[in-house]
Amino acid sequence: MKKLQLKNRGSTIPLALIALVLLILMGMSLLSQGLNARVYSIRTSSDIAAQCAADAGLTKALFEMNKKLEVKPWSGKNLPTATSTSMPNCDAIYNYKITGIPGSGYMIESTGISGQNTKKVSCTLKLQGPFDAAIFTENGITLHSSAEVDGHNYGKSDKILKIGTNSTKSGAIDLKNSSVVNGDVLVGTGGNPDDVIENKGTITGETGTLTQEYDMHLMTVPKWLLSLPSGGTIKNDTTIHYAARYDSINLNSGEKITIDGNVVMYVSGDMIIKSSAELQINKDASLTLYLGGDFEGKNSSDINNKTKIPKNLKIYGLDGCESMIFKNSSDFYGTIYAPNADIEMKNSADVYGSVIAKNFEQKNSADFFYDASLRDVSVNDEAVRFVVTNWNEE
Repeated sequence: MKKLQLKNRGSTIPLALIALVLLILMGMSLLSQGLNARVYSIRTSSDIAAQCAADAGLTKALFEMNKKLEVKPWSGKNLPTATSTSMPNCDAIYNYKITGIPGSGYMIESTGISGQNTKKVSCTLKLQGPFDAAIFTENGITLHSSAEVDGHNYGKSDKILKIGTNSTKSGAIDLKNSSVVNGDVLVGTGGNPDDVIENKGTITGETGTLTQEYDMHLMTVPKWLLSLPSGGTIKNDTTIHYAARYDSINLNSGEKITIDGNVVMYVSGDMIIKSSAELQINKDASLTLYLGGDFEGKNSSDINNKTKIPKNLKIYGLDGCESMIFKNSSDFYGTIYAPNADIEMKNSADVYGSVIAKNFEQKNSADFFYDASLRDVSVNDEAVRFVVTNWNEE
């Protein structure tokens, strides 16, 4: 009996050793899996950090190029560059360089580095002006019955015109009966075109959603223009040949302001053109107007751009410009950039150019013609900016 008991006791030791070995092997396997998971996690997070750093470098490069555009005249020398710039709250860094010339375009190459991981992104830059759309608003567009938006000065290679809004509210774009848009209609990011566009008219192009919000940044008056002495208020016949600054314009009935030269003008207050009064831009002349207050062209008033070139009349509404009402007695050739303003075109005459506003309303049966040449801009134009095209990742 004792021998049997001893034999049974001895047989448990190998079993215990086998169980111990199995437990050790299982533990080592679990540790190995945990270690591999940790290594994979580190590599993945490092890879993500490198990608974020590369993207951040490209974004920074774009920002610096647009800051450089604010200095006129443009200089192609000393293009922005960065080396071993640290990312906040992580150990990743980025480098970027910009190459190119204005005529051929610019390219950004950005590299992000985190640990052993490296990511590269590159893109080309396109110069875009403020009048890339025929009509664009922050809130709403209303085209009344029989109003039409069409193209003007178009070539075979020119892209179809577009109108649009940053808004996603129902009915923000209201196309009344018999109105026509011979182009595309775009709504704000995340919006539903079928909901945002109240369409009782005709759209010959496509409807869609913006991929990113359109930047409705406010214009500022050039410092040199601010430094000019004020000429007070214009009420009667006046001819302007050179850059000028005024407190306001309250042009009496039958009077005329004549622009005879390439004039840049700042009006800090309101601008009113009374009945039968006229703002005339002579042939071979141009006007760039920075307007600090509201604008009203009363019945039978006239903004007569004799060049019939929309680029030769640019109106920039500043922060305090909240209302612009036009009752022209003749066709309007010009561009308006007034992101804080509600703009009403009450005239029955046609409009040639582009309008960027808070809200836009085209009344009566007047037509709106977008001039495709407004897309052609240079680095020395006002309110231009670089935008990204042809994005590549490595």
